This record gives sequence, structure tokens and C-alpha cells, in this order.
Amino acid sequence: MAEKGFSDALNEQIGNEFAASQQYIAAAVYYEEQTLPQLAGFFYRQAVEERNHAMIMVQHLLDTGQEIRIPAVEAPSVEFSDIVAPVKMALEQEKRVTEEINDLFELARSGKDYQGEQFLQWFVKEQIEEVRTMEDLLRNCERETSELEIEEYVARELAGAEDDPTTPPAAGGAL
Repeated sequence: MAEKGFSDALNEQIGNEFAASQQYIAAAVYYEEQTLPQLAGFFYRQAVEERNHAMIMVQHLLDTGQEIRIPAVEAPSVEFSDIVAPVKMALEQEKRVTEEINDLFELARSGKDYQGEQFLQWFVKEQIEEVRTMEDLLRNCERETSELEIEEYVARELAGAEDDPTTPPAAGGAL
């Protein structure tokens, strides 16, 4: 049976993933208000992805017979100083999530929760991609001279992700 500590920590991470989703919605709305539809669309997609990460974790807890507690989340930041600020925030958030996933992985490993460790391997891989994507976007936002060039970069490079066939199943399916 999985260690209680791991399931408690995973329940907490579910809240972190939902909070990340809300924060990405706030960023998307900011970009909508700035009439930057490509950036807005990118962050709306990121919000759905973070929500799905939470639901994947819910499904794991269901599959392993663990208690599920959906925690409340704090309101996201909604004010940004310029169009680069939400991307900086997103990069910091993804780095923090990487640390959280690594801590969960270590907790599973030290508790000999082999199911939990195997489950988290996908998230370890996913966080490499998430951080790299935000680093690339930030570099382009800081380098480009116009909002139009940033929008073109997002449309060209970040328009839509391919489905990853190794993604674990999410509670509720692909809603």
C-alpha cells in the first residue's frame, strides 16, 4: 500500500496544478485585454494542460485506492507591468512545479512507493519540456522589438502541441 505521506503530498500537488491553471487563465485574459490573441491562446492552452495534470493526479489516486481531497486555491495575480511579466511569472511557476514534482518523486522513492515513482516519471519528463518552452518564450519576448514579432513567434512555434501518447489517463477523460 502506498505511504500516506505520498498521497497527502499528491493531494497538495493537485491544488498546485489547479492554481497554476488559474494563473495561466489570468495571463491569458491579460493578453486578451492587450489584443495579443496568439499569446492569449497559448496561455489558455497552458491553463487546460495544467488542469489536466491535476486530473491525471486525481486518476492516479483513484486507481490506487487513495483518498482524494481537492484543495482550495488562492486567487491568481491579475496585474502585470508589461507583456513580458506574465512569461517571467510562468517560467518561475514552471521551475517551482519542477521542484515540487522532484520532491514528490523523492518522497515516493524514499517511501518505497513504486507505483507513485513510476507514475511521476511522466511528470519529470513533462517539466523539462515546460521549463524549456517558457525559457524560449521569455528569450523571444525580451529579444523581439515588437508585439507583432512576438505574436508571430507564438503562432509559428507554439501554436499547438502534439498529443503525447505516453500521457497518463486523466479523471473524466480528455474533457
